[in-house]
Amino acid sequence: MTSPASAAADILPIQRSAVPARLALALALVAFADWLFYDERVGISLAIFAVAIACGSWLANHATLERRRAALGGLVVIVGLVPVIEEVSLLSVLLLVTAFAIGLLLATNPDTTAFSDRARALRNLFLFGPFRIFRDMLHLFDLTGFTRGIAVWFIPAVLGIVFIALFAAANPLIEQWVNLLNPKLILDHLSVGRLLFWTLILALVWPFIHVQWRRRSRAATAAAEPAEQEPAAPTDRVELLGAPTILRALILFNVLFAAQSALDAIYLWGHAALPGGVTYAAYAHRGAYPLIVTALLAAGFVLTAMRPGGPAEKSTVIRSLVYLWVGQNVLLVLSSILRLDLYVDIYLLTYWRIAAFIWMGLVALGLVLILARIVLDRPNRWLIGANLIALTIVLYVCALVNFDAIIADYNLSHSQEMSGKGVQIDTNYLLTLGPQALPAIDRVIQIRNRANETCLVSRRDRLVELQRQDIGSWRAWSFRSWRLQRRLDARTKGQAAG
Repeated sequence: MTSPASAAADILPIQRSAVPARLALALALVAFADWLFYDERVGISLAIFAVAIACGSWLANHATLERRRAALGGLVVIVGLVPVIEEVSLLSVLLLVTAFAIGLLLATNPDTTAFSDRARALRNLFLFGPFRIFRDMLHLFDLTGFTRGIAVWFIPAVLGIVFIALFAAANPLIEQWVNLLNPKLILDHLSVGRLLFWTLILALVWPFIHVQWRRRSRAATAAAEPAEQEPAAPTDRVELLGAPTILRALILFNVLFAAQSALDAIYLWGHAALPGGVTYAAYAHRGAYPLIVTALLAAGFVLTAMRPGGPAEKSTVIRSLVYLWVGQNVLLVLSSILRLDLYVDIYLLTYWRIAAFIWMGLVALGLVLILARIVLDRPNRWLIGANLIALTIVLYVCALVNFDAIIADYNLSHSQEMSGKGVQIDTNYLLTLGPQALPAIDRVIQIRNRANETCLVSRRDRLVELQRQDIGSWRAWSFRSWRLQRRLDARTKGQAAG
């Protein structure tokens, strides 16, 4: 995998005279994005902002563009805009991002003609492009000693702030502490969320405004121009992900994660009394999903820091800190699962909550596999293959599980009517589960007064009729429906005999 350091060594030199103007253009796009998106619903505004980025990219780089290639890249961008204009979804956004990257490559990088070179260029754009704004700003000031000191702490500080923000979203105690650190005067005019939003937009926009691609490989350059001597690599080059940066980041991250794990151990696992103003329900039910996002970010950092051939791969201290941090992330995922389990115990089960359990389990397994890759010194291909095998097995098992019946039975047995705690059974949701929920619906009707449940009985009868149609047609037959019909027939016979 190409490191940020090597990528920085092979890109075209930064034109410092052009950076301030391009930075001003990028900040204007950030302000435009704030007006379009912050605290607003996203729709056609995404397509409008994409057009603004395309225009800004052309304005900043038009002097170096070839007309034919620029027209081809613009056509690719237009094609990518169509799905977003139709409807904003995860798929349409992914298509738009891909179209923008390919369009930028076609318009501004004529040297890449082979498929492998183009794939490598796009990989570098996605992996390292969002971080280039920080490196370019450091190069702009050209203060070697100062920038070296900032560089080794910049990524640890930025990611540390992101982790603290996620912990604050997941943990009301940490949120209280963070609020104490922010003066009220600043909070009245500025929010952490808005600053993070501006930083994110600037990092995403910058690669399209200040376009840089890697040069041809040194071997190819030497073969083409044997008489030209390769210039010596600069000795003052700043490495944003060198071993000193990674070491500092891991020390800081382990401390932050240890604090969160200690709070979970005291209050979530140990059921200790919470401080005044914080309820146990708020502590337990609030943080499942932010903590999973935290674990995913941590996994991405570990993969980047411990890339094969990277500066940190052979460091014993860094490897030990990585093992400790991955272990803390696994504990974090287990805490997220416990939080969700407590939430489900009160508010019952849904398909999305089952999907969340499965997803959390896959994240935990992925973290363990990352640790195995580092310990066994395997390539990233091994890690990808292992995760794909695990995902395939999970999906195959899910295809065989009757989730409709599981959800219906669980919700009934843990409802207020059956267990005396939790919430009342949501019969409307049970009916949406289809015929597989009929046994649970029959128990609900039996528990309640049948005379007062005429509406539920009539809707239940419609599900019975749907089940009979399915089992009566060989085209709609399934083994699951056949088992359900046997269960319904046995219940009918038992009621007739009684």
